[in-house]
Amino acid sequence: MRDPLGHLFPNLPRPVRVALDWFLTIAGAIVIVLALKAFVVNPYRIPSSSMEPTLHCARPAPGCEAGFSDRVLACRVCLDVSSPHRGQIIVFNTPPLALVKCGAGGTFVKRLIGLPGETIKEDNQGYIWIEPFRGTTFYKLTEPYVQAQRRLADTSHYGKSWQVPLGDYFFMGDNRAESCDSREWGSVPRKNLIGTVFFVYWPPNRIGFR
Repeated sequence: MRDPLGHLFPNLPRPVRVALDWFLTIAGAIVIVLALKAFVVNPYRIPSSSMEPTLHCARPAPGCEAGFSDRVLACRVCLDVSSPHRGQIIVFNTPPLALVKCGAGGTFVKRLIGLPGETIKEDNQGYIWIEPFRGTTFYKLTEPYVQAQRRLADTSHYGKSWQVPLGDYFFMGDNRAESCDSREWGSVPRKNLIGTVFFVYWPPNRIGFR
């Protein structure tokens, strides 16, 4: 039985068909990988300590706890089929002010804290309070992912509050005192959101869903 290319090109010598078959297979695999990267999932490396200990960065960078930075996968299509919700770890493109405030801009990975129209307040113990859009009272946000000593170290934001414009989202790092986030450079427009982090694929001892 002839291979598929043999049916299409019966006069081609077999070595040429084999070489062409390998070329098409490799090219097809590359196209599939690029399509997945562009529309489904993207890999990212964690460069800073702003999400410690949820996501590790590599020593000797300040505040990093691991020998290797976590490599994560972000689901791009997830934000196309459902709205972002509080508590998700999301990859996004920063507003221009982030470069001024943080000394770095581009792509950040942070946790979604505030939704469009909400008011965010940090009390004098580092706890976050939320006033819903068109609400009249604040409620305390439960954050098991923030360690007590990291929350208490965030004294520079004690007593401050922030208003999230409609259509925007408010992000913070889990390592509050070491995170340059929406508290410094403002909220993030919906169009800047790239994908939700759902899996750590490297290093081997950190593999798992997040």
